[in-house]
Amino acid sequence: MKLKIRCGWNSFEDDLYRAYHDDEWGVPVYEDDKIFEFLVLESAQAGLSWITVLRKRENYRKAFAGFDPVKVSQFNPKDIQRLLENPGIIRNRLKVEAAVSNAFRFLEVQKEFGTFATYIWGFVGGKPMVNSRETVKDLPAVTPESQALAIDLKKRGFKFLGPTVVYAHMQATGMVNDHTVDCFRYKELCKYSKR
Repeated sequence: MKLKIRCGWNSFEDDLYRAYHDDEWGVPVYEDDKIFEFLVLESAQAGLSWITVLRKRENYRKAFAGFDPVKVSQFNPKDIQRLLENPGIIRNRLKVEAAVSNAFRFLEVQKEFGTFATYIWGFVGGKPMVNSRETVKDLPAVTPESQALAIDLKKRGFKFLGPTVVYAHMQATGMVNDHTVDCFRYKELCKYSKR
């Protein structure tokens, strides 16, 4: 059996990480609830490893009302305190408060653009940008697109979504194909850029 070549950013010994890379990372996401989920998780991850967040993902799903931005936007101080006492999530007050505040901002963007996806995908022309990264050393931390998006999100009142976090979000949700060219997922995901 031929071994699959994967991006070199992880040893992929962890089944959860391997499944995330193989099935999710870089797949274009156009569903608003799923985009909101990644925004919550990416902002929670700031300063931490992604595997830490992946391991807590199901706890986040339960704690944050299935990542329903309408329900999360209605969380009150009592709900925030409940979240801060939940050992299944990252209990950072600023990140928890940002998730609730960002839900409200998310709904504002939906109202303005019809969908959040319409807004966010506009920063890459509506379809994935395909990069040709030879190695993980070629992966940037930020790009002009992530900087522009982060600036606009900040103007709209979003928190914990700077250019580095935003670029990680863009990679995760397939706004960019940053699989290395030798990775088996690279060519599979290139098809999405031909929409």
